[in-house]
Amino acid sequence: MTEQQSVFLAKSAVKASDLEHKRKLAFNINKYNETVVKGKKQFTDLDNARKRAKNVKWKAIENLDRYLEQFEKNFTANGGKVIWAETAEEALQAVLDICKLKGARQVVKSKSMVTEEIHLNDFLAKHGIDSVETDLGEYIQQLDGEAPYHIVTPAMHKSKEDVARVFHTKLGTEPNLTPQQITKLARKNLREKYITSEVGVTGGNFLLADIGAVCVSENEGNARLTTSFPDTHIAIVGIEKMLPSINDLHLFWPLLATYGTGQNVTVYNTIFTGPRKANETDGPDDMYVILLDNGRTNLLRKEVRESMYCIRCGSCLNACPVYKNIGGHAYGATYSGPIGSVITPHMKGMEEFKHMSYASSLCGNCTEVCPLKINIHDMLLKNRIMSVEENLNGFKENTAWKLWKQTMMSRTLLNLSKSGIKNKVVNIVFKDSWGKNRKDLQFADKSFNKLWKDRYK
Repeated sequence: MTEQQSVFLAKSAVKASDLEHKRKLAFNINKYNETVVKGKKQFTDLDNARKRAKNVKWKAIENLDRYLEQFEKNFTANGGKVIWAETAEEALQAVLDICKLKGARQVVKSKSMVTEEIHLNDFLAKHGIDSVETDLGEYIQQLDGEAPYHIVTPAMHKSKEDVARVFHTKLGTEPNLTPQQITKLARKNLREKYITSEVGVTGGNFLLADIGAVCVSENEGNARLTTSFPDTHIAIVGIEKMLPSINDLHLFWPLLATYGTGQNVTVYNTIFTGPRKANETDGPDDMYVILLDNGRTNLLRKEVRESMYCIRCGSCLNACPVYKNIGGHAYGATYSGPIGSVITPHMKGMEEFKHMSYASSLCGNCTEVCPLKINIHDMLLKNRIMSVEENLNGFKENTAWKLWKQTMMSRTLLNLSKSGIKNKVVNIVFKDSWGKNRKDLQFADKSFNKLWKDRYK
């Protein structure tokens, strides 16, 4: 068993038994489910919209090399600068070099999972640069010293009382602030950061090849402030975020909003084509786009290629029975839930993270709710197959499955329940996993096969 798997099992066991944690998570996910139903009503033919979106992403990924070069050509023509980063280390060094060039001691950062992926905040802190999260959920998590809990909703596991306690502990506020008071205080603290930061950092929801642009969707306006006040804007974007054309946004923006938060469209949707032009009143003097690979090209293998279509809406997390029981932090990876369990083993190493693909019931609900109809549960199964083919399972696991197979293929062994052997074997083998929090299993004296034979002699 790897270290990552051990940590995952330990954290999962704690969270699965934490009823208060599950109550908060269920409350927030139920609110999400209610709004998504309303958001879907904006589509006259939702199924057709989802199919069209999947075809667009298919086109983008099948021609990714060409579209990336087209993006670079068009973006640089508008005065922007493109940096190609094959690894997280290359992306981090590029950000540090830009910060040193601009003399930055503080950066403001809008919500971005890709910067969490490369651990940008910690890296900058080691070099004496303060990185401030400006999204309210991310700001709460940063104050509390935690990573984001969810792809879309970073503090989904916290109640309003939890947030008030964080502000009281970290900022010395009154212990029972209302959500309105918390928001006003965060706004006051953060607005000062915008005007005193030399660099603003964002991610990107989409890359547009035909006009060379980065699209950022948000609900709070913090990304616009992050990119308007600082003199330099750095956008770090995964290469899979590519769309062929600006004309595809009329389809993707509503799908992302509906499946992400249940809205018809996100409040602020911005298209960045480069730094401020001569006739523009705001925006940065310099804009850099860092195109990040960091293992993404490993996802181009045919078995998991569809995972590159993901638009990071988070709907599969909210639908997954495993995620709803153990939450986001138990996974020990930036991308959690079903889609995270597909992509993380390929991006960070199958040997260390193959266990994530086993943390699924394979019920298929993740595939059902995906706006792009990505076949997530099938790819989870393919990841399991790959781990077996690559001999990554240990001796105990391989032996257990061989014994299970022999038992399942033997009617004689399956009919041993009357003697109590089956009860003893199962309850001894699974005493630490199943039996730890449950009563012993008691099989019926007669199997269905035996009952059938008795009835129809």
